[in-house]
Amino acid sequence: MEYLPAHGNPFKHIHGILQLVYTGIMMKTDRIKALYDDLQSRHGRPRDQWRLWCKRPKTMRDREQIAIEAILTQHTNWRNVETAVASLRRARALSFDGLARFARRPETLWSLIRSAGFYRGKTRSLLSLARFVRTAGGMRNLLQQDSMQLRSALLRLPGIGFETADSILLYACDKPSFVIDEYTRRLVRSQRIASDFSYEYLRHLFEKSLRKDYRVYQDFHARIVIDGKQR
Repeated sequence: MEYLPAHGNPFKHIHGILQLVYTGIMMKTDRIKALYDDLQSRHGRPRDQWRLWCKRPKTMRDREQIAIEAILTQHTNWRNVETAVASLRRARALSFDGLARFARRPETLWSLIRSAGFYRGKTRSLLSLARFVRTAGGMRNLLQQDSMQLRSALLRLPGIGFETADSILLYACDKPSFVIDEYTRRLVRSQRIASDFSYEYLRHLFEKSLRKDYRVYQDFHARIVIDGKQR
């Protein structure tokens, strides 16, 4: 069966298609870079919750708190997360060692994080993450692991999907894995950057468009959320 033109150079035709594809990718990349510059000029240094999440350097205690908050913030607003965090802090449970004390009585943890919603599922996720990190030898050892291997391991934990896994990687572990959330999708849609809004496509698109630096990823994503909440 003949698929190529009968006359002329078929490679010239293929080259033309590849040029169009490349041009489209570069246009998307340029627009994402322009958005980064625009949000940086309008919002400056990330504030509120982002003061901790974008803090540099972070202590091990900071990293544990961020990982815990990344689970608590699923399907709720930040005010509810702050209430849950305050309860965990009073109970000395705002760490993986502290959470581990509730492994045999998870119902006690339910009451501490009830304000964040979905408290049973989140309790299961928190205890699983605490067990995972402690088995790995603590946050310090976790930071030494390969990013993609660690991402795969996090995704195998109950209640941890792409967004939560990448939030833990980027903000708690300072590893360059861009976070895609609903604010990012809205921005992509409103700016007509892409028509594919699937998580992995957008993650790869942003990562290809930006310098591979966790600080750039952190500040850009934080500003996207700050900007989105003001609209």
